[in-house]
Amino acid sequence: MQIRRIMRLPEVMAVTGYKRSSIYNFMQEDTFPKCYRIGKRAVGWDSVEVERWVKTKLRRGA
Repeated sequence: MQIRRIMRLPEVMAVTGYKRSSIYNFMQEDTFPKCYRIGKRAVGWDSVEVERWVKTKLRRGA
C-alpha cells in the first residue's frame, strides 16, 4: 500500500522528469493529475496519482 501525501512542484518535476511548463500543459490537456490548492499561493499533487501517471507512461513506452 502506498502512503498518500502531497507533493509540491519541485518533487513532481523530479519524479516525472518534466519541467513546470510541461506539467501544466499536460494538466490543460487532461493527461496529468490535477493539482490541489493547499494554501493561498501553494498547490500540491496527490503522490499516488502522480506515481500512477508515471507507471502508465512507462508501460506505454512514452
